[in-house]
Amino acid sequence: MPSAVGGIFLLLPTQPLRKWKRNNIHLKSIIYLALIMTQEFQQKLKHLVEEALTEDIGSGDHSTRSSIDAEEEGSAVLKIKQDGVLAGVDIARFIFEHKEPGCSFEVFKRDGEPMFAGEKAFEVAAHEHTILQCERLVLNCMQRMSGIATLTKQYTDKLKGYKTKLLDTRKTTPNFRLLEKEAVRIGGGVNHRFGLYDMIMLKDNHIDYAGGIEKAIHKAYDYVVTNNLDIKIEVETRSMDDVKKVIAIGEGKVFRVMLDNYTPTQITEALDLIAGRFETEASGGINLDTIESYAATGVDYVSVGGLIHQARSLDLSLKAVV
Repeated sequence: MPSAVGGIFLLLPTQPLRKWKRNNIHLKSIIYLALIMTQEFQQKLKHLVEEALTEDIGSGDHSTRSSIDAEEEGSAVLKIKQDGVLAGVDIARFIFEHKEPGCSFEVFKRDGEPMFAGEKAFEVAAHEHTILQCERLVLNCMQRMSGIATLTKQYTDKLKGYKTKLLDTRKTTPNFRLLEKEAVRIGGGVNHRFGLYDMIMLKDNHIDYAGGIEKAIHKAYDYVVTNNLDIKIEVETRSMDDVKKVIAIGEGKVFRVMLDNYTPTQITEALDLIAGRFETEASGGINLDTIESYAATGVDYVSVGGLIHQARSLDLSLKAVV
């Protein structure tokens, strides 16, 4: 199957087909869901690209118009100038093909692969106007995404040997979340909710405004049932007392308990209380130096906002082939 953006491969079988059939998993349904998600991703990506090009080009790219004939064709290569994890090649292809459907795009390195200074990621052949007008958008996306993917890989490497998975957060750049979360996925992390609409997360302010953790859970569950919504409920806890309250009333309503700003020792204590009734997520100030101590507790997920807001863009350049 050809490469596709939007995480399609995460939804396709990694086990032999016969094993999936024995487990009564319907392959056609999985592929259909994957395709739907990819279409949704591409619709959002198309909107992002069009808005970004409009922002950059505005009434016209006068630098290019004034110096290069509109019919001139050429090519350019993406040069890697810094070691890391490559991310955004599929996005670059999308941008160029969106601007000029007939362009040629040759890939030398793929998303998720280690990259080293001096290597080339791809070569594009198109009208020179297209290359120049897309250049900055392609570089902005790929430099940012590669920085996030590289940092994410550093975190996921720390989790090898543990069952704990790495989650991102909503601490993202406005209007660029789509590609920042895609970069986390490329780097080996797992995407948390995309926005406020695809999951209920009862955080401290929701709980305080609702009048307590029990009231917040009851109201959220009634809301889901009343509106016939297919979304899950996660609850943030700030103490062992909160954990006990969720255990008392949350079964069948809550699917995941967030343990916010707990020490690893407190996480272990909370997991003993929860005893597998809910998924668990550790959150709050976790970094490269501490993540392994949290994974050692056996918590299901660790969320790290710094994957995105602390990542540094990597150095890439798009150079004309002359």
